[in-house]
Amino acid sequence: MKADKNDLDGEIIMQIFVDADACPVVDIVETIAEKYNIPTTLLCDTNHVLYSDYSEVIVVGAGADAVDYKLISICHKGDIVVSQDYGVAAMALGKGAYAIHQSGKWYTNENIDQMLMERHLNKKTRRSCHKHHMKGPRKRTEDDDLRFAQSFEKLIRMAKANEGSSKENDEQRK
Repeated sequence: MKADKNDLDGEIIMQIFVDADACPVVDIVETIAEKYNIPTTLLCDTNHVLYSDYSEVIVVGAGADAVDYKLISICHKGDIVVSQDYGVAAMALGKGAYAIHQSGKWYTNENIDQMLMERHLNKKTRRSCHKHHMKGPRKRTEDDDLRFAQSFEKLIRMAKANEGSSKENDEQRK
């Protein structure tokens, strides 16, 4: 569903942005987004070109973090960002967007600092253990997909409720 940020009444519409390079939950995101009629944009670089009947697809150059910077430049307060990158999540939260990991874990202002610190420490550990092979992520399961779908749908409902009450508060202030 390709849509403008504003609907016909000029009201701001929530959108979903997916850091889609190697993202295992794109199909789940699209299915749920379509159920709630939420415009969705998949962002990928030229090494991971995607096609979608539902979502808008934005392909950016293959430079380091090009997808991340593009995603952050177009997301707004109240949007939902799907990314496994803690840095992208931190920037999205800073813009007032909601953010969720492909595991279904919500990034929040309360947990993002801890997650960034853990990422930093893990990176240091990986560098110091360059002689030892460290395992990659485990294989994704149906339970992982179900957990993500439930968490994602719950986030959408919460975001819609929060954005609705925020609009009501704005109206009351006028």
